[in-house]
Amino acid sequence: MQGESTHVTVVFAGQSESWARWIEHQIKTAGRATALVRWDPLRRPPTPEALTDLLSSPGRLLLVIDDWYERLGKARFDAWATALQGALPHYKDRLAAVSVTEQPLPDVVVPLAPVALRGLPPEVARSHVLECAGIGAPERLVSLDRGPRFPDYKPAVTNAPRANRSFLGRSELLQQMYDTFHTAGDGITAVVLHGPGGIGKTQLAQEYVDRFSGDYDIVWWTSATSRLTAREKFAALAPRLGLTAHGDLGADVRAVRRELASTLRPWLLVLDAADAPAKLADLVPGPDSAHRGHVLITSLDTEWARHAMPIAVPPFDRAESVAFAVRRTERLDERDADRLAAAVQDLPLLLDQTTAWLDLNPMVDVRSCIRDIERGEGDIGVESPDYQQPYRAVWAKLLNTLREDSEPAWQLLNLLACFSPEAVPVRLLQTTRPGELPPLLAELVADPSDWNAALRKLSEITSMRVEYEEGPRTIQVVRTLRMHRLFHRYVRSVQDLEEAARNAEVARRVLVWADPRDTASPGNWSRYADLIPHLEPSHALQSRDEDVRGLVLNCIEYLRTRGEHTDGWRLSRQAVDAWRDMYGPTDRSLLVAVHQLANNLRSLGRHLEAEAVGRDVHDLLADTPHSVRPIELIRAKDGLGGTLMALARFDEARALFEEAATRATVELGGENVPRTLSIRSNLAVAIGLQGDYVQSHALHRKIYETRLRLFGDKNALTLNSALRTAWMLRLLGKYREALDIQGHNSRLHRQVLDRQHSQTLEAEHNYALCARREGDLMFARTLMRAIRKKVVGRRGEIHPESLLVSCDYAMLLREVGDTQQALELSETTADRYADLYGEGHPYAIGSRDNMATVLRQRGDVQAACRISGEAARQMALAVGAAHPWAAGCAKNAMTALAATGQHEAAVETGRVALDSVSASLGESHVLTISLRTGLAGSLRETGAEEEAAALHQQAADRLAQLFGPDHEQARYILEQRLPYWDFEPQPI
Repeated sequence: MQGESTHVTVVFAGQSESWARWIEHQIKTAGRATALVRWDPLRRPPTPEALTDLLSSPGRLLLVIDDWYERLGKARFDAWATALQGALPHYKDRLAAVSVTEQPLPDVVVPLAPVALRGLPPEVARSHVLECAGIGAPERLVSLDRGPRFPDYKPAVTNAPRANRSFLGRSELLQQMYDTFHTAGDGITAVVLHGPGGIGKTQLAQEYVDRFSGDYDIVWWTSATSRLTAREKFAALAPRLGLTAHGDLGADVRAVRRELASTLRPWLLVLDAADAPAKLADLVPGPDSAHRGHVLITSLDTEWARHAMPIAVPPFDRAESVAFAVRRTERLDERDADRLAAAVQDLPLLLDQTTAWLDLNPMVDVRSCIRDIERGEGDIGVESPDYQQPYRAVWAKLLNTLREDSEPAWQLLNLLACFSPEAVPVRLLQTTRPGELPPLLAELVADPSDWNAALRKLSEITSMRVEYEEGPRTIQVVRTLRMHRLFHRYVRSVQDLEEAARNAEVARRVLVWADPRDTASPGNWSRYADLIPHLEPSHALQSRDEDVRGLVLNCIEYLRTRGEHTDGWRLSRQAVDAWRDMYGPTDRSLLVAVHQLANNLRSLGRHLEAEAVGRDVHDLLADTPHSVRPIELIRAKDGLGGTLMALARFDEARALFEEAATRATVELGGENVPRTLSIRSNLAVAIGLQGDYVQSHALHRKIYETRLRLFGDKNALTLNSALRTAWMLRLLGKYREALDIQGHNSRLHRQVLDRQHSQTLEAEHNYALCARREGDLMFARTLMRAIRKKVVGRRGEIHPESLLVSCDYAMLLREVGDTQQALELSETTADRYADLYGEGHPYAIGSRDNMATVLRQRGDVQAACRISGEAARQMALAVGAAHPWAAGCAKNAMTALAATGQHEAAVETGRVALDSVSASLGESHVLTISLRTGLAGSLRETGAEEEAAALHQQAADRLAQLFGPDHEQARYILEQRLPYWDFEPQPI
């Protein structure tokens, strides 16, 4: 008996799992043996024998009372109540109970005097549990921070939807999900629930979250029907995790993913109604994390089985169907419920909708209704393989009832079908201008009680999921309805064409009214993410309303602002295709969409496609200049010039920018209006890419002074011009002046723009390069490493911004002696530039030449000589022999030849390069001086001592004038060490 008295058995229904496990933990930490026994009142027969088996465990019995009784039909509840009344006298000395429900308790459990735990502090709840378990207060209590979280406390970070109080059954599936997650060990485990529509995947996931959220510190529910919505909702987790938002959606997604992969806090991510894995795989942290994370996916797409452990969700079994139906409506007894379940093939969605319909139609004979469904009878229906016969029969009855008995609800349903089913924006209907709605719906929206009644009726009869938000005076109001996709398609398929067109027009007006018309403000981003899924079902792209077209263009611009260029390309492509057929090639909105299409293609690295798009519209407008506004041709020239810069066709780009700037000066009101200044800034960049650093610097400085006068020193455009001016000063070899300007400019960037802003990071990048050239290598390395981490974290490894900073960081590592990491990074960067732009692009060539410089420093002079020679040849072909990049590659080729003892060849290469660079950059540029000293060294090796001495003296004189004798660059060159040149790509 001693063994029995120390043992406690905790008996609970499945939905009380989190409470049962918390109670079990408290008993165990108090030193008692315990066991959990799950009781499923649907599975067990409601007999005294079944209850005797349940209560036959040794020791003390602690019964956890929740609201399971509300989920049973009256007949089954009464049977269990009778069994419990008969068993209580036999177990009353060993039996105690706790209550974890806020609902009134049934009379049958009152004799147990259950102790209520809900709403108590955890310390008080624990003392009650121990008392009920027959355990005296321990001398030393274990901290409640250890073990399962107190079930009344939600996870620290959660956005999980409300629990479904109507959920019933599925115990084995829930246990299978739990076991799959918790037997996988550490790391990230993904489980996918798959099955046909209407089978209950979302409800099952929601119940899992409700029951087991106590296992997690972070629970994040993401509606994943569309890629954009899923990414925006996933990124919304960033501030909840204490992460800084970047503004770029991809960067926020990556930041959240990294945090989940590294955090010690257990977490659960739910991707509900997930689209194809290829569109969403980047939301799932990799499986190699050492910490525990769980991903629960619901999807129709069977491809998810390749990425997660699949669990098939079947229809209800018959016992679950019957229990669900008799609880859902009192009009069914178990026999009729069994027939109904068979008629709808035990599909949860149809059971829910049919029983709701029966409740709303009390005069309809139940058995006649079931016969109609069995025969597939209904006045509304479509013969389509998309809808099985039970769906058509049930849905026909639902729609007939709404149409005949509730005209406002019927109109509302037809309007809601013109929005995306995953998040029907009922709040937008409430806040839209009344004149945008049909009179009956405007009247409905104006009366909160009628409005809420209509929503409730729709929710009940169609099984729409309701999501709330906090409204005025903290009142909970309906924010969205989630309509099942199959039902949504069915409603649309049976709509009258004229009625559907009218409803689609109303839906578009609602969306236009909701457009914030400001894509740059972060506060509007979630609104645009919510609007975009509704463009297709409302036929926005086919609309001739200019306001609707403006909404589409704003959505495309939002996608560009957020860095979602794939979705931006797709939407802009759809707009271009639709509007070209409707309006012709010179339509104003179409031209804006074409411009956005080219921008998105360029951002995706699809530069040849971007050129083709830009070239077509440019040539069209150039041939018909009087058919469009002047700004259209100006924009076309400016956009095509940007694409050509990325393709390294700098001469063509410069010509286009010059033409655009000239036209803008005439047509837009002068050379100093903001739009013209922007084009002239692009022109200055193109001139710098051509290698004319003097002219580029002069133009950048002039633009900077103008913007400073117009906008002040803390405007983003002014800051950008100051950054470009300092960049050119550094390339001109004026390191001290560049460092001073860039240091001040970087401080202003940090004050005015976000520290994670692309322009701020670019300013810091140039600051690090200036510091390096001034000899402060450790500071430059620390700063550059931090910048690279931020840029790569924000943009990913292969983005042009990441490659630019990686290229420069590799050569900084070489200079501080970390040649192994420098070699790896320079080689990777060269390969990625080649993949992005092609092997013949100057950025790929220059990066490869950097790799050769590292190889030479590591002693592999033969490989360095081979790569440098090829790079010099390719760079001359790519940008011309007179370009500073070609001279720099030739300088490295000369040095590599000298390192392998080929001094005659080095002299020949050096002479040609010196002539070119002297003509392009002048005699006093540091590249010219360095080339002169390198050539002097090779001349000395060939016996030309007198010429070598003269060249060396000229270099010394120039260096003294440029830097002074003690500058790091001057010492390096004058010590006659082999010179080098680092290729530094410029921002485009």
